[in-house]
Amino acid sequence: MKVAAIQFATTCEVKENLQTCLRMIDRAASVGARLMVLPEFCNHLSWYDDLNHAWDVAVEEGDEFYQAIAAKASQHHCYIVINISYRRHKPAITVTSLLFGPDGRCLVEADKQTLMGHENIFFTRAKHITPVVDTQVGRLGLFPCRDGVTCETPRSLALRGAQVFCDSLNSFAFDEAALHVPARAVENKVFLIAANKVGPLIPAEALAGVSEQTAIPEQLLYGAGESQIVSPTGEILARAPRQGEAVVVADINLDEVQPYRVDGTHWFHSRRPELYHPIAEPPAVLSMEPVVAEASVSLLQPKGIGEAALQDGLSLLQRLPAGTAIAVLPELFWLKQLQDLKQAAATSRWLEESLLSILQQRDDELVVCLSLVDPANTSTSAVEQDRWCHVGVVLNKHGRLLVQPQLHAVQRLSWSQLGDRLQTLDLPVGRAAVLVGDDAAYPELVKVAALQGVHMVLLPYRGQETWETELGLPSRAAENRICILASAPAGNACGGLIATLERDFTLMTSWRERTFDGYINTPLITGQRPGITLADIHPQAAVNKVMSENTDLLQQRPWRLSGTLVEAVSTFPFTQPDSDCRYESV
Repeated sequence: MKVAAIQFATTCEVKENLQTCLRMIDRAASVGARLMVLPEFCNHLSWYDDLNHAWDVAVEEGDEFYQAIAAKASQHHCYIVINISYRRHKPAITVTSLLFGPDGRCLVEADKQTLMGHENIFFTRAKHITPVVDTQVGRLGLFPCRDGVTCETPRSLALRGAQVFCDSLNSFAFDEAALHVPARAVENKVFLIAANKVGPLIPAEALAGVSEQTAIPEQLLYGAGESQIVSPTGEILARAPRQGEAVVVADINLDEVQPYRVDGTHWFHSRRPELYHPIAEPPAVLSMEPVVAEASVSLLQPKGIGEAALQDGLSLLQRLPAGTAIAVLPELFWLKQLQDLKQAAATSRWLEESLLSILQQRDDELVVCLSLVDPANTSTSAVEQDRWCHVGVVLNKHGRLLVQPQLHAVQRLSWSQLGDRLQTLDLPVGRAAVLVGDDAAYPELVKVAALQGVHMVLLPYRGQETWETELGLPSRAAENRICILASAPAGNACGGLIATLERDFTLMTSWRERTFDGYINTPLITGQRPGITLADIHPQAAVNKVMSENTDLLQQRPWRLSGTLVEAVSTFPFTQPDSDCRYESV
């Protein structure tokens, strides 16, 4: 099945924009696209004199603009997703994606759930959850632009069975094409068609003044293009250039939409909705006290396995420079295969004692985070019953500061008892959460950590798929404004990283350390190297969640429409794959 992402420029003339839409639809139809996605705000630039002007240029059900798009869907016997400003009961206007079917009928309206900046002045947020539409070209989920920058809206659609995301963009940010768009596809195991604008996103005569007022170069007030089609594995099947009209086309096979990880773990059935309830609750004011602006942190990657890895890990810790605030070791780094849990628990105790001895010899306040095998509780009977837990532990010279059990089931750690809550820990450099196993692969849990006011997440890490490091962790850092320290073993499919935040972030404010370069919130990444990896993180930057005026990443999230994320998923129209999954470290 051929699908298309269409990119073009619009103006402040509604009739002119309609002709552009019709022309580009014809172009996509000429190459056989059965499903095509157009950008956001196709009817008029998102720029208005006042509320009356916004109403006058908005589309109304059944008007000339609406009927012309419907007629094109019927003419080409295809599905068309177009986003427009849409009249509701005056004066309410929504930013709405419409899906027209091959018979010309509108099959669904998807109102924008999270408005961006000045959109809050002119438009009304969605009041209802967007349905997933079952069509001849698959189960489609629609959302526009800002709704795809964070996980909630796309995740809700995926949990209700969407196979293809249709994302209409009106964005000058390079982050969307490089990070958020592919991340939303692969973390939900669906296809994603993203159509962005090119050309000025504000009237040409206003460019110079807005550029001067915002300190954004004129050329970066243009749509960033790069419309693309992404597979469920994160592969970019087709991508348009940053400039110029384009129709990009790809063949997709819906049989590839399977919600399973490479080890056979079901991506959705393994969720823990009972842990995610803060996502669907009214926003609370975060008590994020000011912390240090900068801290030196490290990832340790011992070489070898068994005794050699244990000794190298201790040696690496001893060699850390004075003043290092945090060191993170990989998940159960000394093990290749976990066959004897009692022995692994005994080794864990020895390792912890050895690390404690080294910490006590240091003159600084270094803390170490690692994962261990622990008894499921401290009673003797639990040990005798061979009930064990994979835990993340934070140590300082005085002993354990935090013990965080694994929270999601995963095949390689199927022996682990699961914890029942996410904990946080206040360190001298900021508040931290620790995630072990595959817990960081679930965007809901990282969102909960952010809602609990963490500045950083510490990950004794062992990813399964390369996208987890390339897209997953950077996206978690960006959409929640948190630092991430992920330490992976040598030879793991996913490398580790340190992700910190740009201190200059909020659009339309003075930036002291950088000028806008097209990237709003892509984190600063230091990839893990063998041995010791050192980098500085910016914990204080995590306090600022304001992306633009009236656009706080946590306070303005669509919590009222996120109920699906905290509900159990009972059935899915997918078949169970063959898998034989065992713990392997490399």
